[in-house]
Amino acid sequence: MSLPSVTEIEAMDRAALLSAWDQLFGTQVPKGLSQSFLRRFIAFEVQARRYGGLPKGFVTGLARRPSGAVAPSTTALEVGGRLLREWNGVTHTVEVTENGYRWNRATYRSLSAVARAITGARWSGPRFFGLRETG
Repeated sequence: MSLPSVTEIEAMDRAALLSAWDQLFGTQVPKGLSQSFLRRFIAFEVQARRYGGLPKGFVTGLARRPSGAVAPSTTALEVGGRLLREWNGVTHTVEVTENGYRWNRATYRSLSAVARAITGARWSGPRFFGLRETG
């Protein structure tokens, strides 16, 4: 089977896209996919097959992750770093230390503990301080 070029994919009408999908995947197109999305999906698959696909470590990591699990945050905090968060009109500064996180002259083991001390409610510390996107 000859793979179409990205330029050819851009020029395909819906019938040609459906045919290309069938050739690439051997299945029918899932219902509700727009022509624009089909183009992008097919172009990605063609490029992946041509140039080797995703890095092996990435694919292995996906295979190990339970279904529906979210990838852990990769934001690394260095000792001496500072986090700022405004809450109810007050700006809170948290310093990253070797022993944890320092806020209001007290040291906490986790950012979540700091967020709880600031708000009085259970928060994900990384989420509260903007280190992780909201779900």
